[in-house]
Amino acid sequence: MSKDVLTMKEIPLTERPYEKAEKLGISALSDAELLAIILQSGQKGVTVVELAHKLLLEAESLDGLFEMSLEELRSISGIGRVKSLNVMAALELGQRATAKRAGRKRHKVHGPNDLFSYIESQLRFQPREQFYIIMLDTRNRIIRHVLISSGGLSSSVIQPRDVFREAVKANAAAIVLVHNHPSGDARPSEADRTSTQRLTEIGQMMGVQVLDHIVVGSEGSMSLRALGLM
Repeated sequence: MSKDVLTMKEIPLTERPYEKAEKLGISALSDAELLAIILQSGQKGVTVVELAHKLLLEAESLDGLFEMSLEELRSISGIGRVKSLNVMAALELGQRATAKRAGRKRHKVHGPNDLFSYIESQLRFQPREQFYIIMLDTRNRIIRHVLISSGGLSSSVIQPRDVFREAVKANAAAIVLVHNHPSGDARPSEADRTSTQRLTEIGQMMGVQVLDHIVVGSEGSMSLRALGLM
């Protein structure tokens, strides 16, 4: 009886990602080869590298993996419960590591582009709307960012008390509001403008300046201040 899956050892030596990584370094591996290491095994008649290529085709790109749900991954032939969780875990670790490295030292904010580079990678491909604040000191250096609320597919609930409680705890002189649009379109909505005005007014009373409101989309980000909306 034939085996159900092909293991990494059954792949020709020249095509094994493990050996290639050890010889040339992990950065020498293609997207499919890196994904093959995460998947660990293929399926009947299909090598793990071929399965990785298949997964990338289903996702349409490496970035497309971020947009796939656990159920969508599991629906692909050869990608079961364990493999789909392995992929989701690897993607989440990558995003967390990027965010940690960005926040390791206090970056000074000179304008919207500094904010984009700091937070975009964490929010661009989130399937649900999330609202963060970035807290800054008196020299406009980033202290840290914190998640305030996580909503449904198209909205999040923002409570001003939660926003400014975090700012006061961090002794922040100013904050930047940040949220994503799961639709991919970063253009600010009327609700975005209204909430920005409301929080700016509360910030003035609290002695915490609201410097900007960044809206993150899959194709880029927009600054309400740069657009002249605050």
